[in-house]
This record gives sequence, structure tokens and C-alpha cells, in this order.
Amino acid sequence: MLPKDLLARKEGPCFERKSIRMEPKALAVPLVAFANADGGLMVIGVNDAGEVEGVDGLDRQVNELLRVPFDFCKPTVKVDFKFAACTDRKGLPNRVLLLTVHQSPSVHATQADEVYYRVGDKSKKLTFDERMQLMYDKGDRFYEDTPVGGATLADLNLDFVKQYARQIGYSKTPLHFLKENNGFVKTGKGADHVSVAAVLLFGKVPQQYFPRARIRFIRYEGTQEQTGARMNVIKDVTFDGTILEMTRKAIAFVTTQIKEHSYLGKAGLFVTDAQYPEFVRQEIVVNAVAHRDYSIKGTDIQIKMFDDRLAVESPGTLPGLVRLNTMRNVHFSRNPKLAAFLKDYGYVKEFGEGVDRMCAELTGLGLPEPEYQTVSFMLRCTVKAAEVREQPADVDAPPPDSSTSGCKAIQKTAQKTVEKTVEKTVEKILLLLGENPRITQSQLQGETGLTRRGVEWQMQQLKADGRIRRIGPDKGGHWEVRK
Repeated sequence: MLPKDLLARKEGPCFERKSIRMEPKALAVPLVAFANADGGLMVIGVNDAGEVEGVDGLDRQVNELLRVPFDFCKPTVKVDFKFAACTDRKGLPNRVLLLTVHQSPSVHATQADEVYYRVGDKSKKLTFDERMQLMYDKGDRFYEDTPVGGATLADLNLDFVKQYARQIGYSKTPLHFLKENNGFVKTGKGADHVSVAAVLLFGKVPQQYFPRARIRFIRYEGTQEQTGARMNVIKDVTFDGTILEMTRKAIAFVTTQIKEHSYLGKAGLFVTDAQYPEFVRQEIVVNAVAHRDYSIKGTDIQIKMFDDRLAVESPGTLPGLVRLNTMRNVHFSRNPKLAAFLKDYGYVKEFGEGVDRMCAELTGLGLPEPEYQTVSFMLRCTVKAAEVREQPADVDAPPPDSSTSGCKAIQKTAQKTVEKTVEKTVEKILLLLGENPRITQSQLQGETGLTRRGVEWQMQQLKADGRIRRIGPDKGGHWEVRK
């Protein structure tokens, strides 16, 4: 039986009613619009006035409409259909046709090669630029593969290309790497065409071509963003360079801005409480860099720090089939080459793992999960700050020293203890890698007593310092300790 709410429901982003007597090719417009957006439900057999016409006795028209997803949509739109019993406007028993249009990972067009997108209760025809943007968002095309006008091989840092090639175990020359991998450089019509990804990853000055491909850190005093005479910005710093350079600089700087408190715990080891867990503050920055829409050139990534929260805003809405309510289950990479590069440097752990791990760490500290919002063409991720206590009551702390010199002496002793412990741990890791180049992460955890995060961090630092490198893939490869 037809639910009464379908007759009363207003048409909107995911719902529309149509008369059974409509032209079949006209049905292609809302079908394409729904598929390109978030999907939707169509009730066939109800006219624009909301009167139930029904579809019984109109088998020919019904069959023609059911052929529309195949005959008038490119590619075919996935639609499920069923009939629902109802009472028509004459008071007679009848049926309506219900079409459930599935959200699609591809861009669909009508037979006339026109692309539509559902906006409110209308099917909006997209311009060429809007169509290209939708193709980037869906992954039908990747903006990172687009050639950069005017860019040449001279704009790329071949020394860094060589370093990265060595990092992933590629033995040929930097030029071979660029031309044989990921379409970084393509040759056509007697010229080399350098891709967006190549400029962002290996460019000598990426901002020459992408001036706003930067990260901007803004620190506010208080909990609200004020403007004009009440402006409360107390720190404003911009980081640029390659993807790796600005990511490293931004993460390191954020670390200097958060409140931390280190103290001697019960086990005789130093413990540090921080406003934001290390993995969380790194992950929200890396996600912004890896998944921002670099075709949007009018703004940069912004890290906004308030007294009670950390917010990162990245240009671009949610890509592919990812939506705010499906972020933990649906994974899509807008820039797969940039994401793979950051994974090679240890910033991306396992694809799709980051959000889940952030939620787990924050929940473990009694904090709410990250909050995601789409604001115009920006995606904002907000993390609440943890309260950093001055001195936990259940800690066996040394008695306070009233003299300034005594406090400084304790601090210096503690710092030396930490440095020696770290140095010994690093030496042990290098020794274990030298003895067994195929040692696993779990084996390193067992031998060093570090947590998984601790091992990951130490390995990342050793790779960044050039003291070790990975030969071959993650599975089946081995480590090389470099002198």
C-alpha cells in the first residue's frame, strides 16, 4: 500500500513525483540528477497538482519509462522499481510506480550529453566547469593528473625525485622515474607535459603555479573568531613548499602550540599529557593535504586553533560516495598519487584507517569524536581539546624544590634521562634491523618494549633522517641500514 506520507512529502534533494504521461526522455533528467548526487526516490503516477493518477492500464507507458535508465542515460543509471497499491483521484483502487535511484560513483549524462545534478527540488544542468569538477569529485578523472600549463622538467627538483625513488626502491634515473610512473611527465607533440601531482610533490617552487597550495596556521585568543576592531588573532603563520615540506612544517609547528604537561609516572617513566593526541593532530593535517581539492585555487588549507578546539578547513567538499554519515565506512581518495606518496613517508598508515583511529583515541580520552562539516566549498574537521592538568593526583611525583636552581636541575636531569633512553632505543632498532632486515613491526615492538605508535614514529624519523630505507614493497621487501 502506498504510504500516505509520500503524497504529503515535499519534493526535495532526494524525492520527486511525476505523471505517468510524461515523455520518457524527460525522465532521464531527474534520473541522471539523482544518480550524480545522493540518489533518490521517484513516485510515478502522481501529477504536479499532487493528484494520484495511477498506472494501471497504462502498461505501454510504464514499459517505456522503465527503459529510460538504459536508453536515455549514459552510462546506465541503476534503478530499482516496484509497484505500490493506492486509491486514485477517482476513488478507485490503483497502483503507482516507485523508482529508487542509486547514488552513483560515476558521472551520468542524458542522451543529449547533458549532465544534471540534484539541487534542492530541481535538477540543475551543469556548466562545463561544473561537469569537470563533478568528474574530479567522482574519480572519473583526477585533477592531479592534469598537465600544468607552462611547467617543464626544469621546474622539478630532480635531486628530490632521486631521493624519493631510492626511498621506494626504484633504481633507474629520476627522469626514467618521472616518465615511467604515475604519469608524472608525459611526452606528446614533441614536448614534455608535467602533471599537477609532479609539481606539488617534486616542484622546486610549487606555489609558482599553485599560489594557494599552502597551509596557513591561525591562533585565536578565546573560543570565537572575531573580526574588525575585536580581531583576536595572536599568531598567523603560512607554510609552503612541496607537499612533504609543508606537511612536515605544519605538523611540527602545531606541536609547538599545544599545551603539554610532562611528569614522572608511577613506573618511573615520564608521561606527557597533551591537549590533542599526537596521531590526531597529525592525521587531521595529513587528511587535509591528501584530500583537498587542488583545482580550487582561491584559498589555502587553514588550521585554526582556539582555546577549546582545533579546526582544519580544506578546500573541496566530500568526494565520491563519501558523505558525513558514511565517512567511517566509505573510503575514497581524491588525490590517490598524493596519498600514496604520503604513505611512503609514513604519514598515511593504512588507507581508510585514519578516521577510525582518531575516533578510538579521542573516545579513549573521554573526548567526543571529530566533527565534520561542509561549509560552502570547504570541509571542516574539528577536534575538542583535552583538559591538561597541572599535576595528576595519583602520580608518585618528587617533592617540589622551592629554589629556581633546583627546578632547573630537575628539568635538566629529566631531559638527559629521556634523551639517553631515546638514543638507546634508536640504537637497538638499528641493531635489530641490521641483524634481521625482514623483521616485522610486531617483532620490533616485542624487542624494544615500544607501542605500535612508538615503533611507527621511530621508523618514520629514521627514514626521514636517511638512516634506513625500505627496499621493495611493504610485504616481501626488507630494510637497509645506511651508514
